[in-house]
Amino acid sequence: MGAALAGALALAATGGSLTVGSKQFGESLVLGELAVELARDVGVPAEHRAALGGTRVVWEALVRGDVDLYPEYTGTVARELLGGAVPAGDPAALGAALAARGVGMTRSLGFEDTYALGMRRARAAELGISRVSDLARSPRLRLGFTNEFMDRGDGWPALRARYRLPQRDVRGLEHEVAYTALAAGEIDVTDLYSTDPEIRRHDLVVLEDDLHAFPPYDAVYLYRLDLERRAPAALEAIRRLEGRIDAAAMIALNARAELDGVAPARVASEFLRATLGVAAAPEEEGRTARVLRRTREHVALVAVALLAAIALAVPLGVVAARRPGVGRVVLAAVGVVQTVPSLALLVMMIPLLGIGARPAVAALFLYGLLPIVRNTHAGLTGIPLELRESAAALGLPPGARLRLVELPLATPAILAGVKTSAVIAVGTATLGALVGAGGYGQPILTGVRLASVPLILEGAIPAALLALAAQALFDLAERWLVPRGLRRARAAGAIR
Repeated sequence: MGAALAGALALAATGGSLTVGSKQFGESLVLGELAVELARDVGVPAEHRAALGGTRVVWEALVRGDVDLYPEYTGTVARELLGGAVPAGDPAALGAALAARGVGMTRSLGFEDTYALGMRRARAAELGISRVSDLARSPRLRLGFTNEFMDRGDGWPALRARYRLPQRDVRGLEHEVAYTALAAGEIDVTDLYSTDPEIRRHDLVVLEDDLHAFPPYDAVYLYRLDLERRAPAALEAIRRLEGRIDAAAMIALNARAELDGVAPARVASEFLRATLGVAAAPEEEGRTARVLRRTREHVALVAVALLAAIALAVPLGVVAARRPGVGRVVLAAVGVVQTVPSLALLVMMIPLLGIGARPAVAALFLYGLLPIVRNTHAGLTGIPLELRESAAALGLPPGARLRLVELPLATPAILAGVKTSAVIAVGTATLGALVGAGGYGQPILTGVRLASVPLILEGAIPAALLALAAQALFDLAERWLVPRGLRRARAAGAIR
């Protein structure tokens, strides 16, 4: 009670609160929930921006101030974030380098979660492989690594160079998918986290890093230094975890979350109650309330992006139809945007817009332009010449012809483009969860990580229903906006 009162007084004095981030894997989620519960225990409001993607996404969010704190590992800090300029085994040097960037680092939480390579026990025994250097004798081995490990400075490129590995059949996979592929014999080797419970579940052999390619990966929290002023009680409470979680405890927590399907918030509260005596009470939310909240988030993302796309794309389509030279440039430009992978576009938006709804809306807006621009252009250029000449013969100026004749005739095509854009937005918006935008993507991504079909369906089914609802809505809009005679003429043309 006294700690909570002290936290509340500190909060009132500084206006502080805490936003915790986490990466897209189970252990990071659990560590994020531990920080959230400890902050709330001392009266500091805290929220968890869960599963924000890879290391760079969460780091950029921390530096920008979109999150205040997130769990990280010293090897990642040294190799990936600081470019190898500071040794991972020197906490003082790491702290000084981070402080220059406005970031602080706690002491180790008590365990190391290092990278490792693993194989099925039978396959390793068959080939006589027990060390990473042994892989060089089997150039035809099929390797499947997590996508981030494929490109990290302390990942596959460094490992391949250190051990001079000859393998070329290397695939990028999601972590959970890699374990499934390994168990099915689709791949021979994958990267592991040393505290991953899947190692025991699949009876994997962890290959010895005999040339010490991987640095130490002690678990820590990184935080913005201004948190010491804004929410000192929360930071002090979180520091209680320093040295309190050993590797066996972390493996057990990961197993509860990833194998038993227990919510990370409940896993964290159970640990805090048993270890620190903290009577943490995770905020429980029923499935119906959760789906309704995700629906509001998803609809908001789609609606804002779609309205913005319509406002820009229809005028662009008009310009493209009236000025053929400009039209070719406009159609080419929006076509190029459509070819950019959605995940890449989301990540590129983060330095400009941070995390949350803004980068997701911006990406959806850009993806929504092409169908509307193209259909507006096609609808206007497809108007029969005799109708254009009739409108001109009546003496209508260009603006009036566009408003009274051409746009009404092109409305069916324009609405078809808007409908296509809406359906694309509903599907693509699920990726917004990777940058903290919420929506139906959150249960889908969590379900993929935890191999939980119910969680995946909790996001996938409402997303499909929303896409169908969007189609039905625009069918009704067409009945309202398109004159009956024009609808009949179009139907008759379709029959003929």
